[in-house]
Amino acid sequence: MSRVREAAGNGRMIRPLSGGEPLRLEPLKLGERIRDIRRRHSWTLEEASRRTGLARSTLSKIENEQMSPTFEVVQKLAAGLEIELPQLFEATAAGGATGRRTITRQGEGRPRVTATYEHELLSVELAQRKMVPFKTRVRARSFDSFSDWVRHSGEEFLYVLEGRIAFYTEFYEPVVLAAGDSVYYDSDMGHACVSVSDDDALILWVSTA
Repeated sequence: MSRVREAAGNGRMIRPLSGGEPLRLEPLKLGERIRDIRRRHSWTLEEASRRTGLARSTLSKIENEQMSPTFEVVQKLAAGLEIELPQLFEATAAGGATGRRTITRQGEGRPRVTATYEHELLSVELAQRKMVPFKTRVRARSFDSFSDWVRHSGEEFLYVLEGRIAFYTEFYEPVVLAAGDSVYYDSDMGHACVSVSDDDALILWVSTA
């Protein structure tokens, strides 16, 4: 079975039926399309991995155009992303609205609860976002609460709203952050947060992935 990227081609010229200047058909950016659909659902790579049955590392490589999926993998992507197969090959709309706005009232975000975090996803109705903002109540009290590092593609900004956290990263010593402190980091570096205050800490996260 030929690879999808090869089937998409490298761009070619066609001439309109009415004559005139040839039009250039740009090659399909499948990885970008998959990432846009995943972000539209506000899914992390881990959640998309669970839904598609594909490894997180495989999804990351596909999104970053580092590998070409087989047709079987494309079928899994379509099923897991809850779309019809042809939708994967629709070009992402260029441009778009420049005056978008959305408001999320207190307590009206979309909840995502895990054993260590209680997330509230914000601005979920906006499609093709470049950022994923969410508030998180940090329930974890020990790094041992995590079975592995949390990591995903992109960059991330963390701001402590309430309490204090111990911020663990794969390549640095843990650091304690209090209300008003913030950190910006590469989110493909393993990371995790643990509450070290009497009450669960509350943080604001803004992610590009």
